[in-house]
Amino acid sequence: MTVADNKKQHNKIGITTSEKVFYTLVDILLGTFFLLVLLPLINIVASSFSTADAVGKGKVLLWPVQPTFEGYKAVFTYKGIWRAYANTIFYTVVGTAMDMAMTLMAAYPLARRNLPFKKPVIMLFMFTMLFSGGMIPSYILMKNLGLLNTVWALLLPGLISVYNLIVCRTFMQNIPVDIEEAAKIDGCSDIRYFFTMILPLSTTVMAVLSLYYAVGHWNEYFNPWLYLTNTKLYPLQIILRSILIQNSFDPESITSEDDILGNKALQDLLKYSLIIVSSAPILIAYPWVKRFFMKGVMLGAVKG
Repeated sequence: MTVADNKKQHNKIGITTSEKVFYTLVDILLGTFFLLVLLPLINIVASSFSTADAVGKGKVLLWPVQPTFEGYKAVFTYKGIWRAYANTIFYTVVGTAMDMAMTLMAAYPLARRNLPFKKPVIMLFMFTMLFSGGMIPSYILMKNLGLLNTVWALLLPGLISVYNLIVCRTFMQNIPVDIEEAAKIDGCSDIRYFFTMILPLSTTVMAVLSLYYAVGHWNEYFNPWLYLTNTKLYPLQIILRSILIQNSFDPESITSEDDILGNKALQDLLKYSLIIVSSAPILIAYPWVKRFFMKGVMLGAVKG
């Protein structure tokens, strides 16, 4: 059926005046929200490509003023950026891999129908979604385990997200039992069935959950701020926080008197450029998993 045929059929059915008004109001409301989100982003991008003087005087709105790469040059000559960037990539890649491994290994047995004490185990997992020890007990625990000022302080505490675990478990429950029965008839063990059948069939939900975990690790700043005092282990978000909130600037990155005079203006420009630089990897990665996104979430949330 062509688009013209669909339009003719739609016109035959028709919509009431109240529905037209409703759809119009919804379009206006969604368009307004879209602009409220889009315009600040455009302003950030435009500011990042403008001169420090234009940014400092508030001349930039939706288009760069005196376009330049001065802000990005300042970002990549700032000594702490490269190290923080490398740390964040490490935390994101290694942390996401560890999170996915633990989530899949926990979700698979919980998806099995013959698992003993299945409901109590699930309730214990869900209990942690509602109650936790709190910040101070968590800090004391990390200190007693000797994890302060180590990379493990950022990788181990959030090793499993219970929400992601439930989504993954529900997805695996929807895989037909006939596949497992056929595999067992062929002499397939549970471990082999998990690696050769379950994982290939779960690529959709794995892509979605990997994005969730990766975004969480990339944007994490509270745990590093709480558990790390060694600046060599700082992720990118801590550097971004210090520039955005504290307006701090590394004196070692200033190499001339002109840099000292323009320090305040450069700080303002550096904020916008650093926001773009820190957000770019996630924005680039999202289109690769977008086609899995809705499908994975919906398939993993059909049943409880």
